[in-house]
Amino acid sequence: MKKKIKCPHCGKLTSWENNPYRPFCSERCKLIDLGHWLSEEYRIQVPVEGLDEVHEIKKEE
Repeated sequence: MKKKIKCPHCGKLTSWENNPYRPFCSERCKLIDLGHWLSEEYRIQVPVEGLDEVHEIKKEE
């Protein structure tokens, strides 16, 4: 039985095996997701208590 997963962008069921765009269903959905990251619509939050460490690292560079 082939494993089916939901595309994280559009929700369409797609095959996991032999899918070059996984976990997405298509190149279109993959590129839309990439666009969200590049335009900073998606972000990884830094905990407030971790900001001092981030600033120290940047100063060292």
